[in-house]
Order: sequence, then structure tokens, then C-alpha cells
Amino acid sequence: MAQQDIYQLRRGWRLQWEAIQGCHVILYPEGMVKLSTTAGAILEQVDGRQSVADIIATLQRRYPGAEPLTDDVVQFIEEARSNGWLTVKEVHCG
Repeated sequence: MAQQDIYQLRRGWRLQWEAIQGCHVILYPEGMVKLSTTAGAILEQVDGRQSVADIIATLQRRYPGAEPLTDDVVQFIEEARSNGWLTVKEVHCG
């Protein structure tokens, strides 16, 4: 994975705040994945427009007192991709 890569949720999947659960969840045709607070904050930024570097910068501004977030964000995105939650957005030139 490169920090200039742009990710998006898999087609047919969506992120939403679930008030009853008190957390973000990923909804997909076969069910739901309940997310930690950190995972929800990262996935809120995965919009098919921001690169991994953009997401890290946004979260670092949002949580200025936090330790550097690069390793945590990269690790989560790699895990989410290996779980099939995310796909790399194809960039078309020209």
C-alpha cells in the first residue's frame, strides 16, 4: 500500500452511525460489522477522494494530542482491505 492510494468501501457496503449500538458500523448484504471508535474515525475519512496521506493528515489535525497516527492508520487500512471491506479506487487519467 502506498500513502497516495485512494480507498473506498466495497460496492454495496456502507458506513453508518448506529445509535443503538453506540458506534459506527459497516453494513453489507449479509450483515454488519461493529467498529471501534478508532476504526470508525478512520473509515469516516475513506471517501474515494482522499489518499491515505490525506486521511492521516486530517486525523492528526482532529486529534492533535495523539501520538503520530501513520502506523495505526496504515495498519487498519491494510487489515480492512485484507478483510474485503475496502478497494483501491481506480484513477483514470486523461
